[in-house]
Amino acid sequence: MRWLLALLCCSVVAVCQASTVETLDGKVIEKVLVLKSAHQLQLINGGKPLKTYRISLGKKPKGPKLMEGDKRTPEGLYWLDWRKTSDRYNLAMHISYPNITDAARSRREGVDPGGMIMIHGTPDTEEFPEQYFHTLDWTDGCIAMRNVDMREVWGLVKDGTMIEIRP
Repeated sequence: MRWLLALLCCSVVAVCQASTVETLDGKVIEKVLVLKSAHQLQLINGGKPLKTYRISLGKKPKGPKLMEGDKRTPEGLYWLDWRKTSDRYNLAMHISYPNITDAARSRREGVDPGGMIMIHGTPDTEEFPEQYFHTLDWTDGCIAMRNVDMREVWGLVKDGTMIEIRP
């Protein structure tokens, strides 16, 4: 009986999330592609980019994330698995880092892979206005975007979407 209730709940959640996601020119976003070297996040449908955004990365943007605290943004295939609003970074979408490859490498090397890697907005205060961050690599390993761009991505990309992060 519990499994039936769980199935019903999952079905309702899936339908509710799908109904709140917008489309871009009538097309659903199938994948998010991050090109670290170009500082770009692309929304992909049918293997082609529909929209491209400028992003900021971890303070050490070259190379994959190896362990907690290394200030690097991961590289590989992940999922955007949940989202939240953030007092500090406005909107945030969680990336399912570490994946199985990251976790295995960390175990072999005896280090903590870290976690809580997000795509998120940018702080916007009088002391540090949003424009201050836009062209810097300033995060601890997350992917940051202008808040207006993050609001758009939030509305276009549903939970469960694949994200590929390339060097």
